[in-house]
Amino acid sequence: MSSTRFAMLVRAAVLALAAVRPGHAQAQDVVRVGLVMPLTGVLGPVGKQAVAGARLYMAQHGDMVAGRKIQLIVRDDASVPDNAKRIAQELIVNDEVAILGGGLTPSVLALAPLANESKTATVVMVSGTSIVTERSPYFVRTSWTHAQQASVLADWAARNGSKRATIIASDWAPGREAAGVFSASFTVAGGTIVEALKVPLANPDFAPFLQRARDGNPDTLFIFVPTSQAGILAKQFVERGLDKSGIKLIGPGDIADDEDLPGMSDAMIGMITAGFYSAAHPSDLNRDYVAAFRKANANVRPNFISVSAYDGMHLIYEALKVTGGKTNGDALVEAMKGMAWESPRGPMSIDPKTREVVHDIYIRKVEKVGGELYSVEQETFKAVKDPTKVANR
Repeated sequence: MSSTRFAMLVRAAVLALAAVRPGHAQAQDVVRVGLVMPLTGVLGPVGKQAVAGARLYMAQHGDMVAGRKIQLIVRDDASVPDNAKRIAQELIVNDEVAILGGGLTPSVLALAPLANESKTATVVMVSGTSIVTERSPYFVRTSWTHAQQASVLADWAARNGSKRATIIASDWAPGREAAGVFSASFTVAGGTIVEALKVPLANPDFAPFLQRARDGNPDTLFIFVPTSQAGILAKQFVERGLDKSGIKLIGPGDIADDEDLPGMSDAMIGMITAGFYSAAHPSDLNRDYVAAFRKANANVRPNFISVSAYDGMHLIYEALKVTGGKTNGDALVEAMKGMAWESPRGPMSIDPKTREVVHDIYIRKVEKVGGELYSVEQETFKAVKDPTKVANR
């Protein structure tokens, strides 16, 4: 079926529903929020953290907003974009979902035509790819962008003595974006990129890439790999003696995921990352969040994905308060623009021009605290916007 034909069918279904039940969308007592997340497969832990964060917010703040009951409907897309598109259509047409929560980048991109056609406000709770919010005026992000973290890390590295950096990044969209932004920012700050090495996504043996990196004699190694591979890379970094060679090992916060850190080896100690959330963030609000999350989820430590969905639900609740419970997509998005609040991650807001998250990015060092590995904050970059969109304004 062509995309045009598909969009026409969705629009017809939505209009038919409205015709059968005049005023139903605003008059119904229940506001249904549909989360389309990966809950099974390799990336299942990502979706589970997001759902847990969303459910915790509702458990803490109740299910009534502006006189209307909030119902969360969770569906598994198994990380398949076609599944996400089909599920979202069913949620909008059959389940009368008024608001969507988006997951991985490919799946969120698949939702864009549906959000546009049905004018459904969609909160991006997981994807960190910058281009996502440009695909629909109904997309608002509460997660992060790879560009925010990579640009801050490049600036910090250049200010702290790094002059020659080599990049090792997995050959997939997030890796390419992070590597590209780091390279550009580091160069502008006066540094030199020795080499950018692309690692196959399914290749867990980094030894040959690390050796090649060492041969280039950099003073800094920027890495971007899936969280599940970060521990392997760090271990091989130490095994090959790069930690004794004076090379700094740095990367975005993704590689020091709080859910995985407790199971990683001490080879991670000393790694510098730039991220927007750590379970060790020193605020009373975060300490309470971590304790509540652990209690509700079999002592699993919350990570940056969980807090992104937690904040996503906060944004939805507050927007509904502004609209008086009305779920018109344009009104909800307008209410979300410029909204600001204190999160377990720290202060954050929504850029009114780009609908992007604006938050603090922290330089962290992996340390052992109370017998467990944590990312401990060393320095704060305040109210960081997505640099790719700032440059394009």
